[in-house]
Amino acid sequence: MNRVRCAIYTRKSSEEGLEQAFNSLDAQREACAAYVLSQASEGWNALPDIYDDGGLSGGSLERPALQRLLADIAAGKVDIIVVYKVDRLTRSLLDFAKLVEVFDKAGVSFVSITQSFNTTTSMGRLTLNMLLSFAQFEREVTAERIRDKIAASKAKGMWMGGLPPLGYRPDGRTLTIVEAHAAIVRDIYQRYLDIGNVRLLVDQLDAERIRTPVRQMANGRSFGGATFSRGQVYAILKNPIYIGEIPHRDKRHKGLHAPIIDGQVWEATQTLLAGHVPGLRRKSNTASGSLLAGLIVDDASEKLIAAHACKGKVRYRYYVSQSAHHGTCDGKGLRIPAREIETATIEALAAAFDDPMSLLAHLGIPLAPADVERIFCAASVAAATIRRREPQMVRALVAQIIVHPATLQIELNTIAVAENLSVETTAEADAPITLTCPVRITRTGHRLRLVQNDGRSVAAAPPDASMIRLLVKAHGWWGQLQRGEITITELADAEGVMKSYVTRVVRLAFLAPSVVDDVLAGRQVATIDAKRLAFTAKLPTCWTEQRRHFEISL
Repeated sequence: MNRVRCAIYTRKSSEEGLEQAFNSLDAQREACAAYVLSQASEGWNALPDIYDDGGLSGGSLERPALQRLLADIAAGKVDIIVVYKVDRLTRSLLDFAKLVEVFDKAGVSFVSITQSFNTTTSMGRLTLNMLLSFAQFEREVTAERIRDKIAASKAKGMWMGGLPPLGYRPDGRTLTIVEAHAAIVRDIYQRYLDIGNVRLLVDQLDAERIRTPVRQMANGRSFGGATFSRGQVYAILKNPIYIGEIPHRDKRHKGLHAPIIDGQVWEATQTLLAGHVPGLRRKSNTASGSLLAGLIVDDASEKLIAAHACKGKVRYRYYVSQSAHHGTCDGKGLRIPAREIETATIEALAAAFDDPMSLLAHLGIPLAPADVERIFCAASVAAATIRRREPQMVRALVAQIIVHPATLQIELNTIAVAENLSVETTAEADAPITLTCPVRITRTGHRLRLVQNDGRSVAAAPPDASMIRLLVKAHGWWGQLQRGEITITELADAEGVMKSYVTRVVRLAFLAPSVVDDVLAGRQVATIDAKRLAFTAKLPTCWTEQRRHFEISL
């Protein structure tokens, strides 16, 4: 009889009761072991290894025991995974799909002893998917209730936790002024009104050796004592908490705490900030600003400068290598369309906040289960704000963007990340978080483009009118020739073009439907344009070969 190795996995969301001699994890393991013993006639045998995750949510796969179990599965040490209930393994439908894929690849089965599910059958998978859909629905409803409660509490002016702004300390559901720190905040506001430039203000603070005050977290760890960054100063100057208000999404409510900054000083500061938003021009005819101005460098650390060119009334924005902009480069400078690199950056930032647990892992912050829902709510708000391309938030988060030939590397400010997750960080955790976007630089004609790995443009673009006109012309000409209404020579004479041009264009009537659909939707790969369509020397007749010809992923 073949020996079937069974790994028992247990999990409990909260830490309550784990200190007991016989807790929920022990009860789950005992029930699973009894079930495995009942299948002894089938060769089942429980492994001695203990895979327990106590006090950890099922909403993430980043659990020590689960990761250890997955490693043993990959090493071929496990045949069947036994759990008490399905939601002990995961509460996320997406995560469950990932786990089932891993199990199938390793030839491992999954059994829930109280629900009689087995993923070795298609019916078992269907039933499990339905069950997890309801589990995920319950989790989302709970999150909505928490968000509604937070919104209602903030509407009453309550402080809902997290890292308090400089100048305050938590006092129950409100904030109390720390006068020594509040004096620094008032000084920053006054200096900004006098100087009118955040960069110069930061340089002045650094020159006078004015540092962030050392503060202590609830767990006793200290942070602070570092130089002020531009992101920190912008956050201080834009924070309505300093005038006694509590912000929530796009609204502000009267807070229970006392203000630090006078209303007139606040209004003057906001007016000055509105006229000096980094990367934005104040001219009335400027359609859109350069969101990432001053933040982009190439892999040789050369800065890329925000620039633009105009064709008629249309304005095209670019980020150009400094040497190319000044005409001193050797022809290797970059000139990247602004919309493409900005879109890639925004999507990468938003995706990072869609997965706050990964960001917390980078920050190295211990997380209490009670804080999970609050952090997820803060991350959701941050992701939505980023997708709206709010300049202040994006520039506060991004420390630098490095353009490599095959990737885009985005370095984040850890303090700004922690503030937007509503958690505390330490002075030691000052190494930037790095995001990597799998996009590459490619050349289309004389233009440099930023494209995804499948060749498609990073930024969605409207359909190319010249290519659409070419396809319409191809089908029209082919229809005339097919019906015998005209010859190629007569058609060329009537259109005033060469016969070879007519032949090349008519071939486009046999272009692969998937390529035509991409062109009509404006999602064609960057290597396709009207010139390449019309002047391709040999267009394959096979549609699969056509896709290879145009470097489209199959």
